[in-house]
Amino acid sequence: MIIEYIRYTIPAEQEQAFLSAYRDAAAELRGSEHCLDYEISRCVEEPTSYVVRIRWDSLEGHLQGFRRSAAFPSFFAKVKPFFDRIQEMRHYALTDIASATGGGGR
Repeated sequence: MIIEYIRYTIPAEQEQAFLSAYRDAAAELRGSEHCLDYEISRCVEEPTSYVVRIRWDSLEGHLQGFRRSAAFPSFFAKVKPFFDRIQEMRHYALTDIASATGGGGR
């Protein structure tokens, strides 16, 4: 499993369009055998900061499977208007430090 994090800075006046674009693009993510799950979080301290988190079955599943699939052009067309707002887009592997559920430990 690999986790893709995409950090965006989205001006307040584009917030609804950004969220709407990802709501629409979620159809392609849901349809991909390689996408395990996804979420979008908005920063409380800096409301213009968003993080898109997508869990993929593997790096190859994302780059070779999803990005080369027939669904990718439609997905990309929906989110492309915000491409220039990306601050970071990288893939991460989990370490062995996590709570039993993989969420925040207590």
